[in-house]
Amino acid sequence: MAGEHERERLLRWVERVAAFCVEEWGLPPITGRILGWLMICDPAEQSAGGIAETIGASRASLTSNMRFLTAIGLVKKVRKPGDRTAYYRIEDDAWQKVIQRKLESLSAFGEIAGEGLDLAGGEGHRAERIQAAHDSLTWLQDLAARHPPRR
Repeated sequence: MAGEHERERLLRWVERVAAFCVEEWGLPPITGRILGWLMICDPAEQSAGGIAETIGASRASLTSNMRFLTAIGLVKKVRKPGDRTAYYRIEDDAWQKVIQRKLESLSAFGEIAGEGLDLAGGEGHRAERIQAAHDSLTWLQDLAARHPPRR
């Protein structure tokens, strides 16, 4: 059955997204599954029940994760006229938000590294280790400033 084969392929990809989110960002697997499914599903808007069934999650677990994802602006809750069901979709700028947050945290660490350079006196092995971090973070900030995300 072609439909079932396609669904299996989609769910394997969703699991890859979930594994990435767990390994790289420390998110629970269900959170990664939600993000993965909302990225690849058709239609883009999905009910909580439909998402829970598709990714094999309990409604309670899904609800708490949806609250988290909507609070941080990655997922949007939508209502359809005449339909009491709430639907969810990934925000159009979700990945731009993720990247922006990462850049902001790296920028904050760049400031901490700058303070460390002052504390280390600007010379010697301690300063070299801190300078390496500072230079890398400065390079990344410059790169991001020169190449903003395209849509």
